[in-house]
Amino acid sequence: MIKATDVKALREKTGAGMMDCKKALVETNGDFDKAVEYLREKGISTAEKKSGRVAAEGIVTSYIHGNGRIGVLLEVNIETDFAAKNEDFQQFAKDVAMQVAAMNPKYVRRDEVPEDVVEKEKAILKAQALNEGKPEKVVEKIIEGRIDKFFKEICLEEQQFIKDTDKTIQGLTTELISRIGENIKIRRFTRYEMGEGLEKRNENFAEEVQKTIG
Repeated sequence: MIKATDVKALREKTGAGMMDCKKALVETNGDFDKAVEYLREKGISTAEKKSGRVAAEGIVTSYIHGNGRIGVLLEVNIETDFAAKNEDFQQFAKDVAMQVAAMNPKYVRRDEVPEDVVEKEKAILKAQALNEGKPEKVVEKIIEGRIDKFFKEICLEEQQFIKDTDKTIQGLTTELISRIGENIKIRRFTRYEMGEGLEKRNENFAEEVQKTIG
């Protein structure tokens, strides 16, 4: 039995169509890695092949929340200046900037998260698990699952897309790579929140952004 979640994960990784992904998993008895190889051999895995190409052109875009309380600057790279003018690419950049405003990620991808940040979080998670009375022998497994959730909260590419929670930002990127035919990289972002770091009344501006688009 091929799971829909496996088909979705394979699509996000390779950029291949849903039916191609399902067929690849059927042909490889559900083995994910073999399914990736199957798609490569068939020449279907378009996004995977483009991921190593240099993306040095692109766009710097911005998003300002309606009340002026949150602002985002975002750089997204693509291979050619011509493709950078593509409407789908520009809309993608605007959507990602809005994502940053609403969900406040700290990093683009998990390999950017400093090791000391990860170790500090693991120590907190371990203390929590032990305080919950979890047996020592299963604590490491619990930490592994919870640290993965931590990455999904703070890393932009792993967050669920606010306009379609069936997709991650990485999945959205992969789909666009397949559609445009060029490698695309979210390079960096800066998020500003008015009064950040100053003493102020409690307001959830990120929630306001989500309500605006919802």
